[in-house]
Amino acid sequence: MKTSKPVLLAVGIVAFLLIGAALYLQHVKNELPCPLCVMQRYAFITTGLICLVFAALPRGLTKLGASLGALAALTGAGIASWHLWVKAHPAISCGIDPLETSLNKIATAEWLPWLFKADGLCSTEYEPLLGLSTPQWSLIWFSIFALLLIWAALRQSR
Repeated sequence: MKTSKPVLLAVGIVAFLLIGAALYLQHVKNELPCPLCVMQRYAFITTGLICLVFAALPRGLTKLGASLGALAALTGAGIASWHLWVKAHPAISCGIDPLETSLNKIATAEWLPWLFKADGLCSTEYEPLLGLSTPQWSLIWFSIFALLLIWAALRQSR
């Protein structure tokens, strides 16, 4: 099997660049993350960590790393899809509810509140980026990651 390490490395780096973009939107543009945004951050970080760790491990583990990374990316795509559904149905809210309370009590939210504390409402409309909302961009990136990682996991030698 040819190595898929470049795919793992690229996905890992881009996932962390997207976390950087999220922090820019939060701290510079004052776009407060909602509980579903924070859950997407966890999914991006999980996907990125899996990919970077398995890119550093022996080649025999590349398929496992790509599979686990794809699972994390598909989980993120599911969260982003749910976020879009919530935004399309304004009567539904994920703001100050049990989800926010429980997310903000997780150890990572207490240790790194600047990254993992949910302060915003899911239904808040912020200025679109290149015509798309943040959860739409998240869904696109999670889908790209999932497709690349599934391809890397299934890739056969020629």
